[in-house]
Amino acid sequence: MNTEKFKNTYRIESARLRGWDYGSNAAYFVTICTADQNHYFGEIRDGIMHLSEIGEIAQAYWQEIPQHFHFVGFGSYVIMPNHVHGIVIIDKPDCAFGINTDYGDGNGCRDVACNVSTISGQSPRTTTNDQMSSISPKPGSLSTIIRSYKSAVTKRAHLVNPSFTWQPRYHDHIIRNPESDYSIAQYIQNNVKNWAMDRFYNSDKMSIV
Repeated sequence: MNTEKFKNTYRIESARLRGWDYGSNAAYFVTICTADQNHYFGEIRDGIMHLSEIGEIAQAYWQEIPQHFHFVGFGSYVIMPNHVHGIVIIDKPDCAFGINTDYGDGNGCRDVACNVSTISGQSPRTTTNDQMSSISPKPGSLSTIIRSYKSAVTKRAHLVNPSFTWQPRYHDHIIRNPESDYSIAQYIQNNVKNWAMDRFYNSDKMSIV
C-alpha cells in the first residue's frame, strides 16, 4: 500500500475515493502547503493575517482561477502563513467548457472539451499545447486546476524569492452534503484566529520574505 509521510504520520495515498472522477461536478475542500511548511505567505499578528508579497500573489492567483477555468466557482478560502485552504466548486455544463490556463504569460490553453458523449461523427473541440500537457494529466480535473495554480504562483513567486517551493502533493476532501459544507466553511473562516491550534502551526518558523 502506498503511503506518504506527512507531519510525522503516514497518510494512505489510496485514501482518495476509489472510482471517483475528480473532474466531475462537486465541491472539493483543498489544502495546498508550502514545502517544509515554510511561512512564505506572511504572518499572523493579533489575530490578523498579514500577507507577504508572495502571499498577495497566492491570493490574487487563487481569485483568478475562475477566469482560467470557467466551470469553477469558489466557496470560502484563506491564505495562511504556510498553506492555502479553499473550497473549489466544479460545475460543468453538459457541453464543451472553456479552459484558459494563461496567467499572463500568453501560454494558456482554451476551449478544452469536457468528458461527455458527442453526436456520432462529430469530435469534441480541443486545443492543446506543451504547457498544458506538462501540468495537467486530465483536462478539467481538480488536479489540472491545482497544478495550474501552483505553477503560476511558483513562476511569479520566484521573481520575489527563488527558493519558494510548494509541497509536491495537495490534500482534498469531497464535500458531500450541506452540513459538511457549512462546517468546512466555518473552519476556513476561523482558521486565522485558531492558528495556534492548527495542525500546520509551527512556532519555530518565521515569515520568509
